[in-house]
Amino acid sequence: MVAKFLLFFLLYCTTTAFAQGPAAAPAPPGPTNVTKVLEKAGQFTVFIRLLKATQEDVTLNGQLNNTNNGITIFAPSDSAFQSLKSGTLNSINDQEKAELVQFHIIPTYLSSSQFQTVSNPVATQAGSGDRFQLNVTTTGNAVNISTGLTNTSVSGTVYTDGQLAIYQVDKVLLPIDIFTPKPPPPAPAPEIPKKKKGKSADSPTTSKDISGAVSFIVSNNVVFFGVGIVSAIVSL
Repeated sequence: MVAKFLLFFLLYCTTTAFAQGPAAAPAPPGPTNVTKVLEKAGQFTVFIRLLKATQEDVTLNGQLNNTNNGITIFAPSDSAFQSLKSGTLNSINDQEKAELVQFHIIPTYLSSSQFQTVSNPVATQAGSGDRFQLNVTTTGNAVNISTGLTNTSVSGTVYTDGQLAIYQVDKVLLPIDIFTPKPPPPAPAPEIPKKKKGKSADSPTTSKDISGAVSFIVSNNVVFFGVGIVSAIVSL
């Protein structure tokens, strides 16, 4: 009886195992989402708000999931924004806010060791040139960042996966292009006054008033007077 029970149990277990088949493969990871990474890390509330307000989060997520270049982000902490002069963010328009966010993004993946060989100035998503300069240097293991207005260093690694790297900075990176007065436009050239045309002596509209003119001619004791258009002859 016991032998029959054991045989039945073994047959049941074998049948059940074949029915279940192989274990399902784990689901592939979802696309990388920059704001979710920052939200999970904490202390980046203001930067997340700027990413969403300027729609740079949509751009970044599209780049991460459609290109192989990767992205490096210098994420200012909330305390970095709090240390700004009061009203700094309110003093710039929407386009400048977008450029400010883009200035914190390098359109390629950089590991911490690659900062030692990077070429300056580093191009950001905001562009390049004298007014958008971002210089990265290293001293030992420290990574220093300079913009011409801001000098700070990387204070920690928030996230890295070989395609996206997020590093924390404790100061907002201020580009010269936005936060310094731009040179005034050149003054317009003074207008040259137009010369008035003089009236020609032979102009048909020119008239001379000779009605009051008096002339006389003496010839052979005879004086010829002329007044206006009236003339007289007087014998001497």
